[in-house]
Amino acid sequence: MANNPRFGALAKLSRDGRLLFATRMIRLFGYGLLAVVLVLYLVSAGLTNRQVGVLLTLTLVGDTAISLWITTNADRIGRKKMLILGAALMVVAGLVFIATKNFALLLVAATFGVISPSGSEVGPFLAIEQASLSGTLQATDRTAIFGWYNLVGSVATAFGALAGGWGAQILEATGHSPLDSYKIVIAVYALLGLVLMAFFACISKEIEVDPLLLPKTSRLGLHKSRKIVLRLSGLFALDAFAGGLVLQSIVSYWFVLRFHAQPAVLGDMFFGANLLAGISALLAARLAARFGLINTMVFTHLPSNVLLMLVPLMPNLGSAIAVLFARFAISQMDVPARQSYVMHVVDPDERSAAAGVTGVARTVGSAISPVIALPLLGSAALIGVPFFLAGGLKIVYDLLLYGGFKAQAREGAA
Repeated sequence: MANNPRFGALAKLSRDGRLLFATRMIRLFGYGLLAVVLVLYLVSAGLTNRQVGVLLTLTLVGDTAISLWITTNADRIGRKKMLILGAALMVVAGLVFIATKNFALLLVAATFGVISPSGSEVGPFLAIEQASLSGTLQATDRTAIFGWYNLVGSVATAFGALAGGWGAQILEATGHSPLDSYKIVIAVYALLGLVLMAFFACISKEIEVDPLLLPKTSRLGLHKSRKIVLRLSGLFALDAFAGGLVLQSIVSYWFVLRFHAQPAVLGDMFFGANLLAGISALLAARLAARFGLINTMVFTHLPSNVLLMLVPLMPNLGSAIAVLFARFAISQMDVPARQSYVMHVVDPDERSAAAGVTGVARTVGSAISPVIALPLLGSAALIGVPFFLAGGLKIVYDLLLYGGFKAQAREGAA
């Protein structure tokens, strides 16, 4: 194990690095927990499909605005402070969601709080944590560390989904209404936000940027690398728009509508899917070392998108889950490569901002998608369309990315 460079990179993590891995696990457990029940809770609370779509869109829009401000100012104001603020917004959003069914109040909480309808990262955390980790790593270790970082996140999401699905079903079996069982799951999400605040408070000042290294003038926290970051952001927004059509909470609802799946089945399904996603992310470092970051991003992503389009064509629950599992088994290989590439092409003092801007672009791209996807699920004839649109647009993204950056396709290769 010691001779394996991937494990060797992991062994080099500092105390702060280990804390950031822990916060990643806590947060993604909460996101996985929430994503299984979120749409089911909102529908049980009396919201229409269209209202749920609007709510999910404003969740992502709000995360965009908040994340953009936090991540582009984190290096100046303090990364630790901004991480604590993000965790506090998780708590507020969770508490409001369980306290009221009022659509207007839920819209406010969705817009200004931190809620993950996808089971994956939202808010300012990912950008700041990536930048903080990168500052303590050699470039040769970065992709491997991001592979592990994504693996622990996927495993945590898997266990969160398992806990959310089975927790809701056990609560129902013991006499709670579906609405109350979903509400208890969301209360656990808010509690995890408090735990995150405590963990972030333990991080040292070593993750901060020396004020003397910050540029005196910049836009969005960027200077030399602004052009390439904005090019990448446009492409990432397209990919995220496609992904937003099949958010984990939307896929969860689709399986209920299409195959009448129970919450425990959904929990088991996303447990397995996220474990496979985590393993696929870990393999990215080996592929990137051999083939380069861009090649790894594109050529692992293409077949996963074809599999995504096959899910709604399956005739029964078992075959649909099998194809979904096959897709997740390769779907996350591009993620550590993408994260590492962004860190590779910017200066150290731009890393929080670059990760934030590209992350915000992804959130903007996915923000409108639920408004499109949820009404389609209400039609038997159109219920599979979100999968076809998502897979097709993601293939377009892959081709554009390769066409625009093929000159750098082998960067990161050994």
